[in-house]
Amino acid sequence: MAVVAQGLVCAAGRGIEAYAAALRDNRSALVPNDWSRVALACAIGRVAGIEDEPLPPAWSDWDCRATRLAWAALQTDGFAAAVAAARARWGAARVGLVLGTSASTIAASERAYREPAPDGGFPADARFEPLHTLHGVTDFVARALALEGPSATVSAACASSAKAYAQAERWLRLGLADAVVVGGVDALSESLLFGFHALQLVDAGPCRPCDARRAGISVGEAAGFALLQRGAGPWMLLGHGEANDAHHLSAPHPQGLGAELALDAALARAGIDAAAIDYLALHATATPRNDAVEAALVARRYGPEVHASATKGASGHAMGAAAMLQALACGIALRDGVGAGSPGCESVDPAFGPVFARQLRLRPAPRRVRLAASHAFGFGGNNCVLVFGAAT
Repeated sequence: MAVVAQGLVCAAGRGIEAYAAALRDNRSALVPNDWSRVALACAIGRVAGIEDEPLPPAWSDWDCRATRLAWAALQTDGFAAAVAAARARWGAARVGLVLGTSASTIAASERAYREPAPDGGFPADARFEPLHTLHGVTDFVARALALEGPSATVSAACASSAKAYAQAERWLRLGLADAVVVGGVDALSESLLFGFHALQLVDAGPCRPCDARRAGISVGEAAGFALLQRGAGPWMLLGHGEANDAHHLSAPHPQGLGAELALDAALARAGIDAAAIDYLALHATATPRNDAVEAALVARRYGPEVHASATKGASGHAMGAAAMLQALACGIALRDGVGAGSPGCESVDPAFGPVFARQLRLRPAPRRVRLAASHAFGFGGNNCVLVFGAAT
């Protein structure tokens, strides 16, 4: 399936070129937490200025941080116009939408519970029921793009938007749609920030993926979209693999069982071996166990010359949008022939061994990229691997 358009907003900037520049420059956009109402010493990936950008009046009922991020991303890189062209070509009922998210519009619900009306219910300006659902941000995007095709929300923690790609491919292959918008949206919320803090998974400073001194994640926010259709395009989705080892609610399987099953399935669909992958976007959350399990998998299965990078140090862990950021990093590598670096990692954990130490690149580097892969390993053992290729 061809990726024919994309749009993105994240802490590193707005639009694909801003993100590409951050990856090329190995630059981190993480900042000290100045967002939560209750002080918490950590770094966050915050999209600057979104607080001052309400939705247009026609969409005021839907206005919240998550929908503002989604709206801003739809306006970048001509993405909304590309979807409009697909809608005009095939009809609104033949363009689908699959959106990955962890928490959707939960920040709007947090505010409604925090500031109740005198009668104890939601305040008057927060009683728009469709907003307070897990499907809320997906419903908004479908309406904003005037889509009438199949629509689904995927909530599988950090693997959400990777699994959205997989579902979109199935819809296209089975003829349920002629084009599918794939999305990933998650906004900063206190539920996410303090939830991860309660699990002791948040670093007090900027995250350091795969580093010997890593101590946890930096929560970020982002909205990213891709338009998929059959045929040729600037870059292609060649394969996807999904698996669930159900080992633990938040910890990965010690031997990466589900992750490897997902990798095997993605490679089989693409018809290639892991050794053929030129660029790999790691999940690499900067938590001790996740990075160790993933490093062992990479060293075991990928070629020693693969350019692997841990990109969450650039814009934070964007939860349901994290896999979208990694997929777009693959698209940039395929387009520009430059593999990203690993911002925040200064010294690869020696416990990962010499093979992975060679595979992980701390700085961006030019190279021929024809095949790229992305890992997404979420809570509950939800694992998804995507394989992309350059247009032939």
